[in-house]
Amino acid sequence: ISINDSGGARIEEGIDALSGFGDIFMRNTLASGVIPQISVIMGPCAGGAVYSPAITDFVFMVDKTSHMFITGPSVIKAVTGENVTFDELGGAKAHNNISGVAHFECPDEDSCFEQIKKLISYLPENNLCDPEVIISDDDINRLEADLNSIIPDDANKPYDMLDIITKITDNGDFFEIQAGFAKNIIIGFARFGGKTAGIIANQPKVAAGVLDVNASDKAARFIRFCDAFNIPLVTFTDVPGYLPGVNQEHSGIIRHGAKLLYAFSEATVPKVNVIVRKAYGGAYIAMNSKHLGCDMVFAWPTAEIAVMGPDGAANIIFRKEIAQSDNPVEFRKQKIEEYRDKLANPYIAAARGYVDDVIEPATTRQRIVSALDMLAGKRETRPSKKHGNIPL
Repeated sequence: ISINDSGGARIEEGIDALSGFGDIFMRNTLASGVIPQISVIMGPCAGGAVYSPAITDFVFMVDKTSHMFITGPSVIKAVTGENVTFDELGGAKAHNNISGVAHFECPDEDSCFEQIKKLISYLPENNLCDPEVIISDDDINRLEADLNSIIPDDANKPYDMLDIITKITDNGDFFEIQAGFAKNIIIGFARFGGKTAGIIANQPKVAAGVLDVNASDKAARFIRFCDAFNIPLVTFTDVPGYLPGVNQEHSGIIRHGAKLLYAFSEATVPKVNVIVRKAYGGAYIAMNSKHLGCDMVFAWPTAEIAVMGPDGAANIIFRKEIAQSDNPVEFRKQKIEEYRDKLANPYIAAARGYVDDVIEPATTRQRIVSALDMLAGKRETRPSKKHGNIPL
């Protein structure tokens, strides 16, 4: 755990100061994936001093007192003419909600250290051991009847994915990470049967849970952390696709979206996926599908697994018939329902082995605990190589 409060390199020391920074960065890099690394920003952190926290796994910032930036407001004013305050440029809110550099925003230092303690409780000491098992009195076979009716009848109506997560985890406890950044995807730690698991879930309440540049980056890095430290992955899928648009294409959604595919494919820890509603197109593949090596895929009866959504698919497949019909609007509605009934359901995927079981939502907790228990001794051999080339 590094506690940072630094103005950057000392000019009087010249190249020796830069050498010191480089030595720290090198050690951060060598320790990455070997021991969990946590950075706590307790004051201004400028220039070269910001790169060490950026290499570490988790960054904590305190509102109003923590600041991170490469160049300060005065330099920016001189170079670009922009007027910006310390908080606007590199405060806790800026890095937790906009840039994604930080993972936790705390109101004060005391709550910051409490958050760090809680995070550590989910983590192993190093990559050769497992996180501590904390047995709770929450029955692993507990049924949660509310889950049977939690998905709205209208497929386009949003709901809060956190309601599902907290009904399934031990004692409803979920430790969310980067809660303010890329809110359309949720990441964090929870326990199932006392054992730590990393959770990745789409959030239908924000932008319908689509995958975009920031969501892909956020999830991919978390997946790689969990894989490095023997933490199983549990995914809750409700994704209509990747976010379309000129801005996303020009921001590199292809490259960033590929990071999520790469991270799930690369991970060798136990992987469990629960498809709760939509799973369309490339985003279905990206969200821990069987095709990327997921060990157990469960689907709720409400799942819609297809190349694309019923509305768009009906417009393409039945374009001519809709145009030639006496009542195009009514005919289109019929074809949308026909597509949804015949193709946009979990049973075709289950028949082909892409879904292991279509389950009653109330039984989700016991099915996840059982799957993780079965996969606890999982070992996977991959081709020998120096390292892969993730599309950074």
